[in-house]
Amino acid sequence: MLAIATVAFSLWALLDAPSLQRAAIESPVGARRTVSMDLVGPLAALSRGIGVSHVVGWTDQALGRTPGGGPPLAAVNAGSHLPRHLRRPADPKEIGAARIPIATTTTTVPVFNQHPSPAAPLRVLVVGDSIGLDLGQPLVSDLASTSVITPTLDGREDTGLSRPDYFDWPAELRVDLANDHPQLVVVMIGANDPQSLVGGDTSIPYGAPGWNAGYGRRVGAFIDDAASAGARVLWVGMPPMAAPQLNGEMQTINSVVQMQIDGRPHVATYLPSSTVLADGQGNFTAYLPNASGVEVNIRTVDGVHLSPGGGELLAQAVIASIRSSLHVDLPG
Repeated sequence: MLAIATVAFSLWALLDAPSLQRAAIESPVGARRTVSMDLVGPLAALSRGIGVSHVVGWTDQALGRTPGGGPPLAAVNAGSHLPRHLRRPADPKEIGAARIPIATTTTTVPVFNQHPSPAAPLRVLVVGDSIGLDLGQPLVSDLASTSVITPTLDGREDTGLSRPDYFDWPAELRVDLANDHPQLVVVMIGANDPQSLVGGDTSIPYGAPGWNAGYGRRVGAFIDDAASAGARVLWVGMPPMAAPQLNGEMQTINSVVQMQIDGRPHVATYLPSSTVLADGQGNFTAYLPNASGVEVNIRTVDGVHLSPGGGELLAQAVIASIRSSLHVDLPG
């Protein structure tokens, strides 16, 4: 009986490890949270890697529950309807968060016009959150298959630019720039960012006066860091979301990002994913017809992430933009 119980518990832990990890992320900062994340993190990565984490999502969908467990969708009230990994963390004022200041220096690099070859490949860095990973994995594979691009992927689930106290993307980017010396940085970040901006000993709640400007400064600084290292930036916008509130928040994020990029036309380019992943009216859709007219699934059951088909579709759009907007001579 003990052996059966042990196997059953291990199987449950493997299946539900991503939910356990998200619960740990949302818990108050402290030793207990750190230990929980250290213990659950490797198990969650294994669960996602072998694909069994989707079993919980399918079960939740069949039972009408929100992703990661919880009450039926119809019973979830406004403000808590988001998937668990997108829910807002604890108020940073309560946890005494502190972080580095955001730089705002702008650097101009020459017009991007590259003719890479196997002997002199184009170095491309792809960075993003969990949706950025949905794009990044097929994109890196497709870029590598050109034989004239050396791609690198740095994706981190549950991260963004709002909470550097949880994960410091500017610092991570600087490490990537120093290690990989990319000539092009593809960015897809923002799904977790509609929450309080943490910086120093202050915070700005999402939706409060100054939030858009503060977030815009972080986006601009992120682009400027890449440009100062000699890299061009291609920023991919967030796709339409199934939940109306989250969809509106993503539109806000996209508009702030695009405004920053419009002010830096010589160093950054914006690619809206809605032109690729939306229906004819620009709204969320889980299916789109392929070139043969066959309906292809492009989004996962949570109404947030990209399915493999959606990730591949967006990856091809990114490659097309690299060719046309950035004037990179790619084979095929």
